[in-house]
Amino acid sequence: MTAAPQWLKILGAAAFWLLVWQLLASLVGQSVVLSPPAEVFGVLLGLLGQGRFWLTIGASFLRIGSGFLFGTGLGVLLAFLCFKSRMAAALIRPLMSVFKATPVASFIILLMFFARNQLIPGIIVSIMVCPIVWAAGLKGLEAADPQLLEMAKVFELSGRWKRRHIYGPSFLAYLLPAAVTAMGLAWKAGIAAEVLAAPPDSVGGMLYKAKIYLETPEMLAWTLCVILISMTLEKILSVLLMRIGRKGGAE
Repeated sequence: MTAAPQWLKILGAAAFWLLVWQLLASLVGQSVVLSPPAEVFGVLLGLLGQGRFWLTIGASFLRIGSGFLFGTGLGVLLAFLCFKSRMAAALIRPLMSVFKATPVASFIILLMFFARNQLIPGIIVSIMVCPIVWAAGLKGLEAADPQLLEMAKVFELSGRWKRRHIYGPSFLAYLLPAAVTAMGLAWKAGIAAEVLAAPPDSVGGMLYKAKIYLETPEMLAWTLCVILISMTLEKILSVLLMRIGRKGGAE
């Protein structure tokens, strides 16, 4: 018996959860509490035809994307610093622990006293992404094969060769999955920051507005949009990074 294609499994799972959603909405019986799927998808289709919708998506994407790139770059830099310097590691490790342990809402509220609302989502995303990338990158550097390093020492191979053929593959093996995970977290943290900071033209702001006016179908439509974008970005990033990893390994 042949296994079902992957796309068929995905469609089957989606149909199952849509049915559960419909049953729950029918049991509740109040659209303002839980709107049925058909109503939510109808609202979403209506939003797709509005230019303001795409402007809002684009603005949120720029805020969150810039924060993700900055947090990733900073995490990589700090990982190399900690690997090279024990003093840097002693100073940076407690800070990363604080970043990981502090609730997102606390950071958002604190930043509202010091930063413009438009900048808060990007800063929050950087704070959330940086520790993940830092931890994965540092672990990858520390996991470099000691036998290969010993061989490189015996044959007096250059530092550039070791970085490219020993440290590089080990670093990427840990970093790439962490970056995909961080992307999903970045999108969720960024939207949460937008809900509280309410910058203009933001998905989080639209979610908050829908909640205030009890527009549950619109709120669920925006939520569904966030989920789909997050899943799509994670998939795209996963494919791109894996290609980069294979290319680096081939070299």
